[in-house]
Amino acid sequence: MPPFDRAVLVYNPNSTGSASRLAEGLRADLAERLPDLPVSLLPTRHAGHARELAAEAARDGSPLIVSVSGDGGYNEVVDGVMRAGQTDAVCTVLAAGNANDHHRVLRNRPLIDSIVAGAVRRIDLLRLTVTEGRDVRVCHAHSYIGLGLTPVVAVDLEKGGKGSFREIVTAVRTFARHRPFTIIRPDGTRHRFDSLVFANIPEMAKYATLSEHGRPDDGLFEVVAIAHTAKWRVLGTALRAAVRGLGPQPGVREYEFTTSAPTPMQIDGEVIRVAEAADVRVEVLPGVLATLL
Repeated sequence: MPPFDRAVLVYNPNSTGSASRLAEGLRADLAERLPDLPVSLLPTRHAGHARELAAEAARDGSPLIVSVSGDGGYNEVVDGVMRAGQTDAVCTVLAAGNANDHHRVLRNRPLIDSIVAGAVRRIDLLRLTVTEGRDVRVCHAHSYIGLGLTPVVAVDLEKGGKGSFREIVTAVRTFARHRPFTIIRPDGTRHRFDSLVFANIPEMAKYATLSEHGRPDDGLFEVVAIAHTAKWRVLGTALRAAVRGLGPQPGVREYEFTTSAPTPMQIDGEVIRVAEAADVRVEVLPGVLATLL
């Protein structure tokens, strides 16, 4: 038997994708391949519910918690497990979303085969701490945290909907009206960027290769910074990322700054809004998440 006492499948029954069908399919596969493994289907009822369900499941025994979702839904599950504290839970994702960056980069065989094999590995996570006066928010990311063009495009996709043609139109429209942003580093220096991404995996947004050597289990994250420049240069960088990658990027364990204006940030596909003069800290948590090969 694999090293977990049950499987918990978390999914959004109202997803525009095929989450319900995929969850039912995985349950059927598990019944056939691992008939002695208890399986529960947990549909979410509202935004953030996956986080609550995962935290509750992680506090009891040694569950395998499967997020049947895209990167954003998996982010909720991972964040929920982290909020549960010390746990023997194993997390994984069954791709049912739009980009599915985490699934694409880490999975090299069918999920059911990984579950049957019980092939557990440990990977790093990113922890984001945002301090706004007395208010402190802590979030976790399995893949990346982004500022600039990345979250701005995400906001527009939320408004206009996802889909290949609409994604292209959204990206072009957003790029045309994008404005740079400024952050303040701890030494007081101000830096103006068009895009700033903290990456735990080497790829994002389905097509872009951010770094040459980035791995989710090396105790570091890559800082992919595009300083403000002419828009044609930014476009050239984006094309280079899609065609041949951006090459080696600096790997660090932490990165701190203060926002100079209200700033949207994207965390594994989910967008949060950060106030002006907020203190932001991104740090790596080495090997804290148990997942499947």
